[in-house]
Amino acid sequence: MQSDRPLWTPSAEFIEQTPMKAFINRCEQRFSKTFADYDAFHDWSITERADFWTAVWDHCGVVGERGERALIHGDVMLDARFFPDATLNFAENLLRHSGSGDALVFRGEDKAQSRMSWDELRALVSRLQQALKAAGIGKGDRVAAMMPNMPETIALMLATASIGAIWSSCSPDFGEQGVLDRFGQIEPRLFIACDGYWYAGKLQDVSAKVQAVVKTLGVPALIIPYAGDAEALAASVSNGRTLAAFIEPFTAKPLEFVALPFAHPLYILFSSGTTGVPKCIVHSAGGTLLQHLKEHRFHCGLREGERLFYFTTCGWMMWNWLASGLALGATLCLFDGSPFHPDGNVLFDYARDEQFAIFGTSAKYIDAVRKGGFTPVSTHDLSSLRLMTSTGSPLSPEGFSFVYEGIKPDVQLASISGGTDIVSCFVLGNPLKPVWRGEIQGPGLGLAMDVWNDDGQPVRQEKGELVCTRAFPSMPVMFWNDKDGAKYKAAYFERFDNIWCHGDFAEWTEHGGIVIHGRSDATLNPGGVRIGTAEIYNQVEQMDEIAEAICIGQDWDDDVRVVLFVRLAKGSELTDDLVRAIKTRIRSGASPRHVPAKIVAVADIPRTKSGKIVELAVREVVHGRPVKNKEALANPEALDLYANLDELRS
Repeated sequence: MQSDRPLWTPSAEFIEQTPMKAFINRCEQRFSKTFADYDAFHDWSITERADFWTAVWDHCGVVGERGERALIHGDVMLDARFFPDATLNFAENLLRHSGSGDALVFRGEDKAQSRMSWDELRALVSRLQQALKAAGIGKGDRVAAMMPNMPETIALMLATASIGAIWSSCSPDFGEQGVLDRFGQIEPRLFIACDGYWYAGKLQDVSAKVQAVVKTLGVPALIIPYAGDAEALAASVSNGRTLAAFIEPFTAKPLEFVALPFAHPLYILFSSGTTGVPKCIVHSAGGTLLQHLKEHRFHCGLREGERLFYFTTCGWMMWNWLASGLALGATLCLFDGSPFHPDGNVLFDYARDEQFAIFGTSAKYIDAVRKGGFTPVSTHDLSSLRLMTSTGSPLSPEGFSFVYEGIKPDVQLASISGGTDIVSCFVLGNPLKPVWRGEIQGPGLGLAMDVWNDDGQPVRQEKGELVCTRAFPSMPVMFWNDKDGAKYKAAYFERFDNIWCHGDFAEWTEHGGIVIHGRSDATLNPGGVRIGTAEIYNQVEQMDEIAEAICIGQDWDDDVRVVLFVRLAKGSELTDDLVRAIKTRIRSGASPRHVPAKIVAVADIPRTKSGKIVELAVREVVHGRPVKNKEALANPEALDLYANLDELRS
């Protein structure tokens, strides 16, 4: 039930000290404006985009030449260009700091710990930069990495960006075909891989996979030592070298940065869906930098010297988001492995020891901590923690409550949503506004985000499509190998003309916040009424007997019926009584239309490498249709559990 009181409210003193308030004050002075509140400032940021993004550039001290023009062709989403005369280098902006203080802190479960100062990071990037040039890699070339979230990965990305090459990464738990489905499309000049990694305390050998990938790609390989034998692996592949051998000829010298256009490609990210070969989404250096600076500095309040943590792999866009924290002088706290090894306290131990200011994670992780019975509020000193962020899937109202009851009562909780498509957020936290249970605080500055119905009309307190009605800097530059832009246009602009349709099923709240009800292509349509799957998960996953669930619509009797699959908690059985209890809970907590026609117990639920459950893939299997991109899944074998089920024949 929605409380009539917020879970957290910023004090007047807190608001006055936020970087967001300082930025609003600066814009009022610079542009001779008076903004009554944040909403008025947001309205200005989307109506006067040239002024707004110019102010972001200047206020955040972007290193580069801005040029006179901030936006051209702004009324046409696909033609708009931000800062068309500007030049900058992404890596130069992230490496503007120096000194002996920590730039990077790393933990690899309980197996590895390390620190890297700003000076050490700059020295390593310098040697890598020289080695990449010596290998013939330059502007526009692709560098592909299958790496853990460790300091060397950050350094390699920065060296790649410093010379104008394009970085693309995935995590080492991807299967061989998953790696090739991604990197095979972009034809890299260099393949980087670790020699092994740890997960749940066990050494994971990647030798055979690396050998197969290198052979197919036909490019030199750079092997980074971590958990295996780097020298042996490098010797086993054609043109293989270890990190030590790669940089041995070079000593650190002053860094050099290639000045590049604002729209120069920086990253290639990949869609994680299971409906075909992953889309290769190309993001610009300037758009990524400006958007991340805005989100880190203003929406997260990030300051120089603070500890920034996000639990992510290198196959998820939150790694790219995390890396940008260097631009503001933050210390990045990196973690690789299982967040429950050796037990569920490991990340909170890390937060306590390193004094995280910002702790970023997924909704699934928060729910798993809650269900695991962990209560950091009573076991850990988290006094430094001021902001906790959650993404990956909608955070349930119960998840909101648990953060305040079980983790920290005075933390700002920011549920955030955006994605790989924009390498950032459409909706996220706001330090000037209260946190309401179950609600994302609101839209990001400079983003004309709205919710539209099927007729293309804006709606309030009614479910609809999340859209963005005006161009913004972190729109993709293009899709790789999409010369006429047809795939790009089909992905976002087919639904509404000149309007970005993001594919989320969303709703404005009475407080001006946002609720995400799931992906719009996974919404259910029983009797022609659209239902968000998150509304069902919010009910059933609070039950002690249910570990997790996945819901689809099954074509049945000229209609669609709701089918709910549940993975039961240890010791539970799907009895008739439990089925009735599930239906009662959904009926009372959501609505009678949400009640599933069928409830089926399964041993596992398929999910992507970044932890998102894959409703569309399950729906395809249930209907006997092929799933085209199983390599996107962390556990593709789980799909077999949904094929030819007797329970769904009647």
